[in-house]
Amino acid sequence: MRLLHITTVPQSLFFLRGQPGFMRAHGLKVLAVSSPGPELEQFANEEAVEVHAFEMRRAISPLHDLGAIARLVKLLRRLRPDIVHAHTPKGGLVGMTAAALARVPVRIYHMHGLPMVTNRGVRRALLWSAERASCALANRVLCVSNSLRDLAVAEGVVRAARIHVLGHGSINGIDAEVRFQPGQASIAAGRAERARWGIPDGVPVVGFVGRLVRDKGVAEMAEAWKTLRKRFPEAHLLVVGAEETQDPLPPGVLSSLRADPRVHLAGLRWDTPPLFAAMDIVVLPTYREGFGIVLLEGAAMGLPVVGTDIPGCRDALVDGVTGLLVPARSHTAIEGAVARYLLDPDLRRRHGSAGRDRVLRDFRPQVLWAALLEAYQAEAARAGLR
Repeated sequence: MRLLHITTVPQSLFFLRGQPGFMRAHGLKVLAVSSPGPELEQFANEEAVEVHAFEMRRAISPLHDLGAIARLVKLLRRLRPDIVHAHTPKGGLVGMTAAALARVPVRIYHMHGLPMVTNRGVRRALLWSAERASCALANRVLCVSNSLRDLAVAEGVVRAARIHVLGHGSINGIDAEVRFQPGQASIAAGRAERARWGIPDGVPVVGFVGRLVRDKGVAEMAEAWKTLRKRFPEAHLLVVGAEETQDPLPPGVLSSLRADPRVHLAGLRWDTPPLFAAMDIVVLPTYREGFGIVLLEGAAMGLPVVGTDIPGCRDALVDGVTGLLVPARSHTAIEGAVARYLLDPDLRRRHGSAGRDRVLRDFRPQVLWAALLEAYQAEAARAGLR
């Protein structure tokens, strides 16, 4: 049986690490289609997956999208997958439409987030229509978190009976036993990262991992840092992620961070465990999220986490147990939560330990993969496939 994943950009495929090998062991041949780039080839080599470069745009572009659908139909007819599993809003719309036109027997749309919630007017209406179409064309709709599922149902994107969350959520679980393991090797890697950025041992490090865009709350984090750096003169801020032209930050935000010798901009990095090992607290002040996977990765490394009280983040931490939830778009709330952790090392240890225990208990990748395999098998049986 041939399983084909579709994502708009190849970077999204890295969220499926380990999954292709599990599916191959259970009789599925795994393929992937995404926009060209070195990440696509890297994924192919690391996961032993047959990949096909296919240009898609993340932004809404009706004429280009129609052309992409027509070209994808031709590709699907040549590859003849039994299952198409499409991810993210644009990948879902293009992938589900083309798969339906190519008469692929099993079509699965995986909802990773709802960009429409931070948009208004015509753009919001277009994004809502795209999500609704992706869900309507799918045989099964999967969702990365329960709170995002509830939001999608409340917004009328999909009926409750048609959208499901596997296990406790997330797209791939967290490998907390090997990759995100806070052991001796991790401590050494964290010290090496600190040395790389000139951060002394023993001083507190606040960390952010994510795209450097407005929706991730980077402006609020930068504003909170102005006060935190004065209250805690030994503290440093480590920012991991790349700036993007789509949804750009307000003018002056990045320049103010670059000008601060105690702020370290690490750029885009996929080898995040050493960076988490260099941190003491993880902050994700995002406006919208499908599932705050960064919060879960930080928790797996035994770190306390601060997230916004929005769908997606509510699933990634337990407020007052593994981390702290704060209102979105509030720099004073971010400042208060981070300060609380900086002033109380024992609280950091308790929440970090509880977070790691939760990841090991509820988010093992193999459990999620098994649930996904069952979904594939159920839909294949419903479609009359062996």
